[in-house]
Amino acid sequence: MKNFQGLGSVTLIGSMPQRDRERAIGLVLQTAPEIPAWPQLPAYPAEQMMAQYIEGLPGIVIEEGRQFVKSDTAEFDQQVLLFYERYLALDEGPLQIEDSSFRMGEETSATFRCFLETVHGANLPLRAMKGQIVGPFTLLSGLKDQDGRALIYDERFLDIIPKLLGLKARWQIELMRTFGVPVIIFLDEPALAGFGSSAFITVSAELVLRMLAEVVDAVHTAGGLAGIHVCANTDWLLAFQSNFDIINFDSYGYFDKFALYRKECLEFMAEGGNIAWGIVPTSDLDAIQAETPEGLAGRWTGRIRELAAGKMEIEEVIVHSFFTPSCGCGSLPEGSAARVLDLLRRSSRIIRQGEY
Repeated sequence: MKNFQGLGSVTLIGSMPQRDRERAIGLVLQTAPEIPAWPQLPAYPAEQMMAQYIEGLPGIVIEEGRQFVKSDTAEFDQQVLLFYERYLALDEGPLQIEDSSFRMGEETSATFRCFLETVHGANLPLRAMKGQIVGPFTLLSGLKDQDGRALIYDERFLDIIPKLLGLKARWQIELMRTFGVPVIIFLDEPALAGFGSSAFITVSAELVLRMLAEVVDAVHTAGGLAGIHVCANTDWLLAFQSNFDIINFDSYGYFDKFALYRKECLEFMAEGGNIAWGIVPTSDLDAIQAETPEGLAGRWTGRIRELAAGKMEIEEVIVHSFFTPSCGCGSLPEGSAARVLDLLRRSSRIIRQGEY
């Protein structure tokens, strides 16, 4: 479904540090008016990445502030049966997730709904709209059962979690497609930076590919575009082999690692895929303060000339590019987050206008 060109447009990863929803949304729309992303505000516990997408998950409980799955009870078995009954009933008919138990709840979707209302009343040059969900590998490796065991080692959840996340993605598409532009859903997969390490030595690439594919297929079936965001290095073949439309990575800090997949990257773009280049640092406060739009634009274009030399002109790469921060801004001070967005807006404009 690689039929949408980035054209050098700006979008965001998701998280922002504000508690003031209108202020956060205003910054998003100012920075990325063509492809705005609804901001996740982890200052609200219900909007933290691991909490925001688990409503409807069988066995989920919160005890003494700890969120985990209780999977050793008869009640859990009943919840699993009910999950599949509701999933199959929904999957067989038209998308009506807004009326189901799989939608995001009042607290978890508060900023998302505020975003939709704000965009509806704004006069924006919309090319697309972006949402996001936590990826299946990250959720399965981070969420644990009553014994402290990660759900990725429970075969039941290897089937349940991708289906649940696919529905969360489809629900967002259902609401955003009413604006009449393409809808992009990113799978945020920070845990994939640890794939292949001793912590996940028994987790195969085939399993990860299968789970990613199920969520990507759900996005495509609903008419959306699927992207993946990994904020550090990983085995990028997982992304290139998973039918994503957009691959997003921290090109500020990990360009050289990503460039090891030069052949796959250039083929991906030549076949219509898009790379979302994370050109502005978000993890180093000193770097955020020291960088300039001109420096960031020059840094990216110099590296792209080397990457694409003899294969693609830089103008063609830009056609198949988005520009983003290197990661979410949710853990930054508000002033630093605002500077990241300003650097992103100004550096991407320099690139798009060919002033590099």
